[in-house]
Amino acid sequence: MTSLPGPAQHEPVLTRAVTEALAPRPGGTYCDATVGYGGHARLVLQAAPGARLFGLDRDAEALAASAAALAPHGDRVRLFQTAFSHLRSVLEPAGALPLDGCLADLGVSSAQLDRPERGFSFRRPGPLDMRMDTSAGQTAAQYLAEVSEEELIAVLRDFGEERYARRITRQILEARTQGPIATTSALAALVNAAIPRREHHKDPATRTFQALRIAVNRELEELERFLQVAPECLAPGGRLVVIAFHSLEDRMVKRRFRELAGKENGSGFRLLTKKPVVADEEERQRNPRARSAKLRAIERGPS
Repeated sequence: MTSLPGPAQHEPVLTRAVTEALAPRPGGTYCDATVGYGGHARLVLQAAPGARLFGLDRDAEALAASAAALAPHGDRVRLFQTAFSHLRSVLEPAGALPLDGCLADLGVSSAQLDRPERGFSFRRPGPLDMRMDTSAGQTAAQYLAEVSEEELIAVLRDFGEERYARRITRQILEARTQGPIATTSALAALVNAAIPRREHHKDPATRTFQALRIAVNRELEELERFLQVAPECLAPGGRLVVIAFHSLEDRMVKRRFRELAGKENGSGFRLLTKKPVVADEEERQRNPRARSAKLRAIERGPS
C-alpha cells in the first residue's frame, strides 16, 4: 500500500509574506481555505498562540496529511472537506465567523503532482483523472470524451494560454474516435504530436494539462464565488490573503480587491498590496513552484 504524501514533500510558498499579510494575533480566528498539506496553517498557529484555525480542502488525501501535521495543535484546529467557495456555509454553523484572517493558496501541491494515480502530471503515467475531489465530478478522461470542439479550443486557449489550441483539439477529437483517451501518457503523446518541434523548448503538454485541470475542477468559477463570499466573512480589521499562480486567477483577485477598496462603494476595505508580492530569487531557486506565485491582500476596515 502506498503511503500518503506528507507535508514534508510540499513546501509552502511565500511563507514570510503570508505571515506578514495575515498578521495573525493570539486568540484570533483564522481560515486556511485551501489548507492542503498544512504548511501555511502551521505557520499561523505557531505565530498566534491560542488562535483557532479552520481548514478547508476538496482533497481527502491532503486533509489526512494536514490532520497529521497539525495534530500537535489539538482542538485549535478543525478541518472540513469542501470547496473553498463554501466557506460561509461551513464556518457559520461551526461558530467560526467572523474571521480575523483568511488565506487561499490556489496552487496545486507538488505532492498531488507526484502521485501518478491522481493524473495531474504528464511526467508520470497514470489514469487521466485530475479531480481535486476524487469522489465527485467528471474525470479529465470523461471530460475529453464529451467536450465539444469549440469548448475545448476555448479551454486550451484561455486557461492554458496555448497558441496551438486548434491543432491539439483536432488531434484529441480524431484520437477519441478510435477509443477513450484514458491515461496521462496518451494525452501527452497527442499534444506532443500536435505541436511543431521548434516549440519543444519545454514539455509541450504543460499548458494543456494546466487548462484541463482548471476546467475539470471549475477552478475559476470556484474562485469567483470565493471572492464574493470571503470578504463578508471577515471581522473589522480582518484580512484576506490570496496567492495566485495563473494570470487569469491573479486578474480576478486584483479586480475584486480593487472593487472592494474603491471609495465609491463605501465598503471600507483597504488594499494592503498595491502590487502583488512575489518570491525573491533565493526562494525561486529553492522552490520552483514559487516562481509564478503572486500574493495580494486586503483588510476590512472598522465597522
